[in-house]
Amino acid sequence: MGLTVCETARLRISHFSEDGDAEFILRLLNEPSFIRHIADKQVRTLDDARAYLRNGPIASYTRHGFGLSRVALKEGDTPIGMCGLIQRDNFPDVDIGYAFLPEFWSKGYAIEAARGVLETAVQVHGLQRVIAVVNPDNSESSRMLEKLGFVFEKMVRMQPEEDEIRHFAIALGAA
Repeated sequence: MGLTVCETARLRISHFSEDGDAEFILRLLNEPSFIRHIADKQVRTLDDARAYLRNGPIASYTRHGFGLSRVALKEGDTPIGMCGLIQRDNFPDVDIGYAFLPEFWSKGYAIEAARGVLETAVQVHGLQRVIAVVNPDNSESSRMLEKLGFVFEKMVRMQPEEDEIRHFAIALGAA
């Protein structure tokens, strides 16, 4: 098991490990909802999943001190999703990202994990602002961000050739 980022009442959020989490990542990244709302990462084999982990979340831990992390139920250590902070080249602010297996939706896990990650953003990384980007058709994710206190700011493009997505932001640690 990787370094623990934080724990909530029901969840343990920890760094991914290349070998231990490859099978879970292979499944998560190939969920139709992940491909539709986030992206098709072209992860089709366990080797692809290991490379995704090595070059994505694990590289981010080394480079930034944070990244997408494994979200598991405390009881039984069952992996259910990922949630974490991402420093993207095309945004000055750190972004929060998350994705969960469909069987764990509508149980409050995503908002619980996001709250824990936002607390570490302030307490561990000293961040004062975090953004989130969401496809316009992902109304569930937009509603969750608003419940967390994020405010819609503008439409943006991740890449010039891509469709616009919704850009939210939250001020953290404000008195």
